[in-house]
Amino acid sequence: MQGNAAVVGVGESIYYRAGRSPHDAFQLACIAIRNAVADAGLRPSDIDGIVSFMHNGADAARLASALGFANLRFGAQAWSGGGNLGAQALLLGDAAVCAGHAKNVVVFRSLDQGRAGRFGQARSIAPAADEFAYLAPFGAAAPVVRNAIIAQKFMHKYGVSQEALAEISLACYAHAQHNPRAVMYGRPLTRDDYHSSRWIAEPLHLYDCCQENDGAAAAVVTTSERARDMRQPPAYILGGAVGVESRGGLWALADNAYPNGRFRSVGAHLWNTTGVRPDEIDVAQFYENFTGTTLMAIADIGFCEPGDIEAFVSDGNLQWPDGGLPLNTSGGNLAEAYIHGFQLINEAVRQVRGQSTCQVADAELSLSVAGPGTPPSSTVLFSKFV
Repeated sequence: MQGNAAVVGVGESIYYRAGRSPHDAFQLACIAIRNAVADAGLRPSDIDGIVSFMHNGADAARLASALGFANLRFGAQAWSGGGNLGAQALLLGDAAVCAGHAKNVVVFRSLDQGRAGRFGQARSIAPAADEFAYLAPFGAAAPVVRNAIIAQKFMHKYGVSQEALAEISLACYAHAQHNPRAVMYGRPLTRDDYHSSRWIAEPLHLYDCCQENDGAAAAVVTTSERARDMRQPPAYILGGAVGVESRGGLWALADNAYPNGRFRSVGAHLWNTTGVRPDEIDVAQFYENFTGTTLMAIADIGFCEPGDIEAFVSDGNLQWPDGGLPLNTSGGNLAEAYIHGFQLINEAVRQVRGQSTCQVADAELSLSVAGPGTPPSSTVLFSKFV
């Protein structure tokens, strides 16, 4: 961190609706990694480290053999949770190159929900063990139900209306119309469409919920010194933070400030260690598996007070090109693709490089925030300069 490492290549597979990919998770990972390595101007034999999060059906040794990595020196995986780990995985790559464990590390996430099963589905055969023994018997087995509960309480506590949730969805869909990679490219969303869509779990409508997709995304991390000789402009990793707040690891035993997006301590650490203020951020990519927890994360991380969140997200403030904080400028999980949020990191990098399909003018500081609601929370801040 502190600008000592940088992302020098990003790549993706084609993004598919869940179950429609002709490739399995391993093949999708190979495609995305190959594209990221080529984007960096490197050869597969230049890669000597691999990092991911959760289980991809694509372990490091198998990938190294299939892709022709000459000498794998570092392998790691972030653990505990899901989309909350994307930034944490990237920070592991940062740590590896800065400590000299590897020269060029590829970080990736690959999903094949068509074969492995849907992440958003409550499965009747799943055991109700540990904290789920306090959730499943009461109908809170699916992620959407658990997120709806905390969103409902947040909205009640701070007087937040349905329109605030709609602003997240409308911004994501508007930005996706400029991005040919987005699954929802060519499928705009109106405010009437949003409000007339069916309830999934109140207060979450259909368009408050992320897509379910197959695909993969990858990024290449190296030291800042090596990055200066690469093909692409570096996206310097200025800072990042990972954390679990008190009692934050259990849905059934949330802390006294429940509900919250669980980013208060993570946000404070990020700003303290980088010397950057939230109002200096040019563009942000916030993980939005569900829009309610995204609202909480925006407030938790420090862009506004919880009671001011509706005013902050209203009047086009989240929409490119004129908004004060353009949000999820490639379409996000809602409208680009749900790759456990790793595609948000790639978009944050593209903003710093000046290559986004919704490019923020003169963007220098680009924030990527991994999944709220499920700890450990993580975030990473990219800079155009060091």
